[in-house]
Amino acid sequence: MLFCHGAAADSVFYIQKGRVRLTITSKAGKEATVALLGPGDFVGEGCVTSAHSVRITTAAAVGPCTVLRIDRDEMLRVLHQGHEFSDLFTAFLLARNARIQDDLVDQLFNSSEKRLARVLLLLAQFGKPGKPETVIPKMSHQMLAEMIGTTRPRVTFFLNRFRKLGFIEYNGEMQVHNSLLNIILHD
Repeated sequence: MLFCHGAAADSVFYIQKGRVRLTITSKAGKEATVALLGPGDFVGEGCVTSAHSVRITTAAAVGPCTVLRIDRDEMLRVLHQGHEFSDLFTAFLLARNARIQDDLVDQLFNSSEKRLARVLLLLAQFGKPGKPETVIPKMSHQMLAEMIGTTRPRVTFFLNRFRKLGFIEYNGEMQVHNSLLNIILHD
């Protein structure tokens, strides 16, 4: 656990290895996965502003993970003095903002099948520089359902369909093939 909802927002974390799941819980107790972050991503960056003195989300490692914890004051100092770091952090924030906008458009306009295909491709890091990881971290069907805003049975149905079509393979771990792009590109 990196941090919990309601805890003091006093540091930023930089993910060096592994994945971190960012969740939010409603007053009724319903949990939703907001993001799944990986190496090169920051989490808890809201503490840099004075707007968030407490955490509004929970961040937990998904499997083995190495993170660097940066105290808020040190983060602010480095942002003001270190131009390279400031550029890196700004690029991250802009990319994260674009991803959030893409997620919103995806949620508003695409079917749950397309949203699942997109999430699997993002988890496999298709579209990022370097070779994509075809094997994605082990995730439950429930967690995938929370990420795309549907039910676990629908996720299971679509995963079975993707497997029959040869877009994915899974037997303990999931392999995503670039042919899964056909689901997103097909209208």
